[in-house]
Amino acid sequence: MALPYENATSGDKAIGEIQKMLRAFGCQRFATGEDWETGELFVQFEHRGRMVQLKASAKGYGAAWLKAHPYSSRMRGTRADHEAKALKIGGIAVYSILRDWVKGQVTAIEIGMLTFEAAFLSHILLPSGLSVIEHVQQQKLLPSPQEASDA
Repeated sequence: MALPYENATSGDKAIGEIQKMLRAFGCQRFATGEDWETGELFVQFEHRGRMVQLKASAKGYGAAWLKAHPYSSRMRGTRADHEAKALKIGGIAVYSILRDWVKGQVTAIEIGMLTFEAAFLSHILLPSGLSVIEHVQQQKLLPSPQEASDA
C-alpha cells in the first residue's frame, strides 16, 4: 500500500511555496534547514514578534516507508541501498507534508476557525529556545498516556 507523499517530487518547490504563503500571511522572517545527524528538517518563521519552528523527521518518514515497503532479497540493490532510498524519499516528502500542514493552519486562521496561537502554540519558541511543547514535555506538565487512560 502506498504511503501518502511517497511520490512527492517537489522538496525545493514546497519550500518556496511555504515561504510565499507565509510572506502573504504577514510573516517577517523565514528560514529552513536540516540537521543531518537527526534527519530533521525545519522551517522557522516570525509572525508579529512570535518565532515559530516546525520540525519534520525525514528518518521517521523513511522508517514508515520501510514498513510499507520492506526489503526483500528479490529486489535490485542491497538493503543499504533500499534504506538510502527510504531516507531520500523521506527528505522530499516531509517538505510537502509541512507545506500542506502550514497551508491548512494558515487557512484555518484566515477564515476565523483558529487563532494564530491555537494553530501554532506548540511550535512557538520561548525565550529559552525551546518550543512550547518541548518545555511542556521537559517539565512533565502533561500526564503520561497511561495516567490519562487511568483517569
